[in-house]
Amino acid sequence: MKKLSLTLTLCLSATLFSCSATSDTMHKEGEPPVVAEKLEPYVCGEIARLHTYDSIFLASQPTPADFEQAALSGVKTVINIRHDKEITGFDEAAVVAANGLTYVHLPWNGVDELTDEVFAQTRELLNTAERPILLHCGSANRVGGVWIPWRVLDGGLSFEEALAEAKVVGLKTAGYIDRAREYVASQR
Repeated sequence: MKKLSLTLTLCLSATLFSCSATSDTMHKEGEPPVVAEKLEPYVCGEIARLHTYDSIFLASQPTPADFEQAALSGVKTVINIRHDKEITGFDEAAVVAANGLTYVHLPWNGVDELTDEVFAQTRELLNTAERPILLHCGSANRVGGVWIPWRVLDGGLSFEEALAEAKVVGLKTAGYIDRAREYVASQR
């Protein structure tokens, strides 16, 4: 499988308004995005880190143009887990709404803010929000943190399998792993 950065370069040079799986299958405007049966890298616009699984896109921070491309590609719901003050240069809620997407804001940052309620709300959204869903933070680190419980409790993976996926997505903070482990244990 090609590295994400090489695929991003190829995708951007091939077309400005197209998204694709890293298998070089180009997404055609008006058609639903690829629904991956396993976690796979994905390319859409200039999003630095982007993976897909079962019509959920796990991402670092998109630009306004990336949200436009996501809408053209069929994304229906954007879940932003960053605080408003972390996003500079544009009003994300307004940009998302202007592109006809549903915007959900569930901000948290740091181990102290990663509560059982955040895990529960994220799981509920991933289970009920209109798909395709684009879930993002700044670097996909936080996305990886909330991914673990959903994959374990709602997806049937072992904790180790879910943790491996989360690290691929972008998880780096050990405290998020500890909090995810605690939450999963409390729900069993």
